Amino acid sequence: MFSPNSLHTLKFNDLIFIFSMVQKDKEFSLDSPQHKGKARRPLAERMRPRSIKEVVGQSHIIGEGCLLPNLIKENRVSNLILAGPPGSGKTTLASVIATEGNCKLLRVNAVTSNASELRETIKLVKYYGSENCFLFVDELHRFNKAQQDLLLPDVESGEVRLIGATTHNPRYYIIDPLLSRSHLFTLKSLGVEQISSALSDCLSDMNRGLGERKCSASKEVLESLALMAEGDMRRAYNLLETMVEGMPDGGELSAEEVAVFAQERGVRYDRGEDEHYDTASALIKSMRGNDPDASVYWLAKMLAGGEDPRFIARRLVIFASEDVGLADSRALLMADAVFRACETIGLPECELNLAHVVLFLATCPKSNSATLAIGEAKRALREQPVQSVPSSIRDRHGRNRKDREEGEEGYLYSHEFPENISGQQYLEKPLNLYRPKSSGAESAIAERLEKWKSLRDSLNK
Repeated sequence: MFSPNSLHTLKFNDLIFIFSMVQKDKEFSLDSPQHKGKARRPLAERMRPRSIKEVVGQSHIIGEGCLLPNLIKENRVSNLILAGPPGSGKTTLASVIATEGNCKLLRVNAVTSNASELRETIKLVKYYGSENCFLFVDELHRFNKAQQDLLLPDVESGEVRLIGATTHNPRYYIIDPLLSRSHLFTLKSLGVEQISSALSDCLSDMNRGLGERKCSASKEVLESLALMAEGDMRRAYNLLETMVEGMPDGGELSAEEVAVFAQERGVRYDRGEDEHYDTASALIKSMRGNDPDASVYWLAKMLAGGEDPRFIARRLVIFASEDVGLADSRALLMADAVFRACETIGLPECELNLAHVVLFLATCPKSNSATLAIGEAKRALREQPVQSVPSSIRDRHGRNRKDREEGEEGYLYSHEFPENISGQQYLEKPLNLYRPKSSGAESAIAERLEKWKSLRDSLNK
């Protein structure tokens, strides 16, 4: 199971550590005969697939014709990064890869481990040899850059075969050198049918599952549990185990009992992390796309996940000008009002205010002309000579009142002219930065501007 030559390269203290770790590795599991009648591992652990055929879902990476099963079969798996939501099977797949390759899987959890523990585990991996052992780093994104850098030399040399698991986008959280030396596979959330089928099998499994309890559940009840799990197989097993443990042997899970659970259902929402930004993005894009149903749904998810209502309100204030703009200028007033409501009223009552404004914004006509106009103005400042203020519209108050030179055009007071159009120019070189859309109130603005342009042109002939 290890390379004899590796012993010669290790220091005495390293050997002491390795042999202590090897002894721990030989300890019996909680499911072994020694533990019969005592506490067993959680159901989710007992039901963890032991072969590639038992893995639920993920046909896009382990289905027929895919690359990964062939690599596993030939024990040619090199460094892998497994990305996907919680409970999608990342740890399971890592375990299956090791098992089917007749290899050990030494695990490090980046949440609880430090650099020192990582170094020690790497020594143990080298002791067994990379052909016989994988280093599995769970929650790899939790390691900082310096900790991830520790992996690079041994991963690059081939002395360590790495399997990293992450619930976050690896392109944002995993350093590029480590990504470039690894194959990336993205796992998907499991579907309701896949989870409910696995739960059904679990109820009848006499060895690892709950078969000895002789409990039953209808297809509808299992689907309800699967729905509550939100694609997370681990959560589904935990829900089922909790419910069965509270029942007599031979009982049947009822829809009413599941409904009680559903009232306490948590929503997967990691504030400050990917789920936070993804859901906020979904809210904005749903409002922009004029879909009130999707908009209020994503709002409800954010609130259920414990999002700060002031964060939502700030996004609505931005949206009011960025996406509604002059198509309905009431949007900014409404958004500002809901921001103040969130500050003064707070939860739970301000949920009503947020829903009111989200639905209003989602059903408003849309115009991004203000966004485009300020962008065009900034681009003109970058790419063209900066214009001076025309002498006719410079400030002539205070110390500047005597600065006007002889022959300079004086300011023409707009209110003294029909429709407030004097014909005076307000830029040295005219620019076309604001282009009104035909949405909502802005269509009337476009008509006014066209009329004023014609009037101004006639005065300047």
